[in-house]
Amino acid sequence: MSTIAENIAKVRARIREAAHASGRENASIGLLAVSKTKPVAALREAHAAGVRDFGENYLQEALGKQGELTDLDLIWHFIGPIQSNKTKLIAEHFHWVHSVDRLKIAERLAAQRPAGLPPLNICLQVNVSGEASKSGCAADELAALAQAVTQLPHLKLRGLMTIPEPTDDPAEQHAAFARLRALRDSLGLDLDTLSMGMSHDLEAAVAEGATWVRVGTALFGARNPLETRNADPA
Repeated sequence: MSTIAENIAKVRARIREAAHASGRENASIGLLAVSKTKPVAALREAHAAGVRDFGENYLQEALGKQGELTDLDLIWHFIGPIQSNKTKLIAEHFHWVHSVDRLKIAERLAAQRPAGLPPLNICLQVNVSGEASKSGCAADELAALAQAVTQLPHLKLRGLMTIPEPTDDPAEQHAAFARLRALRDSLGLDLDTLSMGMSHDLEAAVAEGATWVRVGTALFGARNPLETRNADPA
């Protein structure tokens, strides 16, 4: 069985090859380790292999890990759906939030971000596939949301995030990620981030401009159903 360090090396090689194939600088693409439901020991192993950025979906689980990992210099990203009653703790304990999809959540994060901390890095989640079951704002609502978020204190709007409908068709993968890039470019704002691509489609995401790829399974292995059921809701 591959170790986490070996898996990280393989994923970094995939990113490097995808960047080379699309004429991009490898350094412009960050690896965000999606560590939801994984034990603290797995995060320590990933950190020892050079990973600093970790993405968590479940707030209480993430806070517990943060408390056990204070000896490491980690950057924490919240990437799950956000309920209004969770915004205060997210604003206090994370460096990035990738999953803001409505103004109410952004306003609460802005109001609850402690003044002594740097601005909270924000990505707006967009539903590029139009699936009713998917989180994210609609494409036609994005411009108004982005403009409103740029006016809020204690937040820094960095870019956009998406989780498109899963597909093994490379053309469909590219098309979904290209839509997110086009939406970012259409806003006319100084945005440097596209959070898109996961274990199965990161090559297409890199080709279309991803600056963060969110990888869990390819690093830590598949989650079993019991792990998912036992995780607290976001």
